[in-house]
Amino acid sequence: MKQEASQRRDWHGLDEDEQTELQVAFGHDLDRLPPTCSLDTKIQRFRRWLAERGIAYDDRP
Repeated sequence: MKQEASQRRDWHGLDEDEQTELQVAFGHDLDRLPPTCSLDTKIQRFRRWLAERGIAYDDRP
């Protein structure tokens, strides 16, 4: 079940430990995907993965 963007927690509002835990978990899932050198693809995958977990990620300053 996907959450609406307005209901997601903001990535930048998470504490450093929680961000690290999510990054490690994402790394395990990432190992199952085809490799890519595209930064856009990497960010898109991370954003989608976080959204499935109720986290909104915006990499723009």
